Amino acid sequence: MTPQPNPQAGAAVKAADRAHVFHSWSAQELIDPLAVAGAEGSYFWDYEGRRYLDLASGLVYTNIGYQHPKVVAAIQEQAARMTTFAPAFAVEARSEAARLIAERTPGDLDKIFFTNGGADAVEHAVRMSRLHTGRPKVLSVYRSYHGGTQQAINLTGDPRRWASDSGAAGTVHFWAPFLYRSRFYAETEEQECARALEHLETTIAFEGPGTVAAVVLETIPGTAGIMTPPAGYLAGVREICDKYGIVFVLDEVMAGFGRTGTWFAADLYDVVPDLMTFAKGVNSGYVPLGGVAISARIAETFAERPYPGGLTYSGHPLACAAAVATINVMAEEGIVEHAARLGAEVVGPALRELAERHPSVGEVRGTGMFWALELVRNRETREPLVPYNATGQAATPMSAFAASAKAHGVWPFVNMNRTHVVPPCNISEAELKEGLAALDTALSVADEYTE
Repeated sequence: MTPQPNPQAGAAVKAADRAHVFHSWSAQELIDPLAVAGAEGSYFWDYEGRRYLDLASGLVYTNIGYQHPKVVAAIQEQAARMTTFAPAFAVEARSEAARLIAERTPGDLDKIFFTNGGADAVEHAVRMSRLHTGRPKVLSVYRSYHGGTQQAINLTGDPRRWASDSGAAGTVHFWAPFLYRSRFYAETEEQECARALEHLETTIAFEGPGTVAAVVLETIPGTAGIMTPPAGYLAGVREICDKYGIVFVLDEVMAGFGRTGTWFAADLYDVVPDLMTFAKGVNSGYVPLGGVAISARIAETFAERPYPGGLTYSGHPLACAAAVATINVMAEEGIVEHAARLGAEVVGPALRELAERHPSVGEVRGTGMFWALELVRNRETREPLVPYNATGQAATPMSAFAASAKAHGVWPFVNMNRTHVVPPCNISEAELKEGLAALDTALSVADEYTE
């Protein structure tokens, strides 16, 4: 679709937004949101007619791009047939969505509890874990994000937690492996893995194994920096959880449904959790939907004991119809395999080539359509391009980089001192190369701040 400029309409949208919309994670008077006129495939555009290649996939959820005609049609057909119905009933769209998801989850994660998004999926996974074990504490890692609701934000391991952390949520944080910025003075991935596992087990020992209900991990952390775990780490966490009767929860809200070049990131590591949360890519964000995939062992706890939780819109028919269509489209069009191929053959090699040319790139890491560049002032010292949780003038280098990317027609996903490359999983090779070329140009701006 060719964008048609309509500045007057854009001004009206912007004015209404600024008058009435309260935005997430923002100082309301300091933001200037872009008014978006439309989107299709891997692109969106504003009311001035400027088009952007979306290297952020919205908020890392448009795994099949914008406005896929088969998913749009499925939503329209479901709306004409049955727009909504209460979650206590068996509804075709809900049943079929659960079946398709369960077919793709690892191991025996065959029961699906539907939520409205990722944060409430995490909330319910924690609730299930506590009820199953009768224990209060939940362990999660620094450098993580699990959502904006009360329990999920307390599990989160980045500064977004601080304002809501009352210290009474029963959460304990520990360090996961990340060799580039190791907390364990490791020199190899093997050392990092072994020391991280020892650290986790020691943390459990000092907290009291009988008090720990669950360990909650993003299989591959998303907004925290896409740190792929070293070989053996997730299997080691699985063993530790089994040893102490702890529920192992994997958060696949961002990594799931093709993002890593597999249906779920857990497939890359041959590990099966007790509970797995999902959202975002399950229906490419077309209608809000999330959920918890539940193992037989956890499900049995609630076979004759009521589960004390639910949502009015659990398994909403429109959302589930979108999920059915999305999963079928991904299978029919080979989108998961496409993401794996482009990651291995195009993105990985191209980003590593960029790293050789740009002194601002400290590390490249990722898989599938799930990549991050660690930006630094100094490669030798690994000093971040901007300080931790930088704002205002201190964040200028990242702001300048992002502005340059947008000026060259790509919309980046930046967080602290990282830029992520997370386009739709069905992006074409030509579109991808266009985005990488623009990223190359934008990195020259970041280079200006290096030493």
